[in-house]
Amino acid sequence: MFKTLGSALKNRELRKSILITLALLLVYRLGCYLPTPGLSSALYADLVGNDSTGILSLLNAVTGSALSNSAIFALGVTPYINASIIIQLLAVAIPPLERLSKEGDQGRQKMNLITKIVALVLALAQGLGIVLGLGANYIQPIFGENLKWLTGALVIITLMAGTCFTMWLGDKITEQGIGNGLSLIIFIGILASSAQSILNAIKNISDSLTYLWQLLGFLALVLIIFFLIVFIDMSERRINVQYAKQVKGRKMYGGQSTYIPMKVNGSGVLPIIFASALITLPTLIMSLCGLTKDSGWFANFWFTYLGTGSVVYSILTALLILFFAYFYAQIQFNPTDVSLNIQQHGGFIPGIRPGKPTTDYLKKVSHRITLFGAIFLAFIALVPSVLFSAVAGTSQGLINAFTATGMLIVVSVAIEFQNQLESQLMMKRHKNIL
Repeated sequence: MFKTLGSALKNRELRKSILITLALLLVYRLGCYLPTPGLSSALYADLVGNDSTGILSLLNAVTGSALSNSAIFALGVTPYINASIIIQLLAVAIPPLERLSKEGDQGRQKMNLITKIVALVLALAQGLGIVLGLGANYIQPIFGENLKWLTGALVIITLMAGTCFTMWLGDKITEQGIGNGLSLIIFIGILASSAQSILNAIKNISDSLTYLWQLLGFLALVLIIFFLIVFIDMSERRINVQYAKQVKGRKMYGGQSTYIPMKVNGSGVLPIIFASALITLPTLIMSLCGLTKDSGWFANFWFTYLGTGSVVYSILTALLILFFAYFYAQIQFNPTDVSLNIQQHGGFIPGIRPGKPTTDYLKKVSHRITLFGAIFLAFIALVPSVLFSAVAGTSQGLINAFTATGMLIVVSVAIEFQNQLESQLMMKRHKNIL
């Protein structure tokens, strides 16, 4: 990766794109420290720091501590991610949205516009939840006690504007052609939170040597899990396809052998994100509204039996990951279309007859790979957090910063960034040859 990055920096156009991307990411990081007017930063930081559910801590890690800083980018890309989940699920159930998603670039642009509108609506709902749920203690009446509603409206508008600006930054970064903008924003936020947690852990080493061994063991475990994630993420099943020779006029076509690459983890981190967003939404709403275990029997039941870390929560998360993994496998890979395309071009899978047998074979292989990938995602989503808690001990900041979801996102974005740079370099070389 460093060799690819070094080659990209030697190219003038790519170097310009990388520098612009870094400048835009710097603007985002500065926005993570600009406080929202009217929102008490100290009380809000205590709320996130003393979060017993783990939801606010996870969102704080993804946003790069913008949530604990009560910054203008406190909501980050969370509304857009939730909006993407809603629109993609509706695209399967609503025929007009499904047709729109299949209309090429123009259809994707319209779908992106609809997603952004839904993201703004969700940002409005989250802003209302923060203002109405947290109450008077967290809102500073900068316009006076009689106009406290105006201060609340300013907080909501500021958070919505921060979400809009974050989406605009993501689009501008994507236009540079070296990676998805929103993915890079999440990537830089996770790295910033992780670096801050490591620095805080290093400061505690002087208090006791126990912290040193905890930190070393934790970092060793993180490297092992990173290696496992990269190994699975790069793994794929290759199905050989042989094309028959065809004579047209005086030329002979075909006779080549190729393969269909089927990634083990083809859906990436999306099943974990979707499953986590769906199962933690009620907990997030109750946390933003200031509800705790002592707020009534329903809140006590939810936080005790369905809260983060409970057995029921882990089981439901694993089942939802399995569901979304198969859901995305059905969207991304259609065995019938692939089989028909192979047959139309005179190809066949060795040992498998064309037509329905090929479709059934591809479907069987796809289901097996999807099952293995879903089990891996469920394992990564649940088991490392338990291991981190056992190794890190009382270093809760490290556990919240190095989540399995965050590590999957970091690996996926880093691999995508490398692939984009390699493709750009290849295009530049071909352009120079021509």
